[in-house]
Amino acid sequence: MVQIQTRALALAALMALGGCGSIASSTNSLSDDRLKSEAAGAIGMSPGELSLLNRRTEGTNTFYAVKARDGKEYHCVINGGNLLSFGMTNPPSCKRKGG
Repeated sequence: MVQIQTRALALAALMALGGCGSIASSTNSLSDDRLKSEAAGAIGMSPGELSLLNRRTEGTNTFYAVKARDGKEYHCVINGGNLLSFGMTNPPSCKRKGG
């Protein structure tokens, strides 16, 4: 009987943890302007110099690409901006495409 209860608790814990990523993705509050602003700070430009090319959210991470007026593209990832992080974010990590 104890073994069945232990397995049931372990299964419930795994199901609860699996739902965290779904909650984080569905409650993402990062606007396109916020993503451009965060990327601009990371690469040393102003937000007005960037345009957002695409974005996707997986769990607590948002992956996105921006393009500068000079034609250079950057791929960024930012963590947070959802219910699980209370809307807070970590600074993004941005790398120049092909560089």
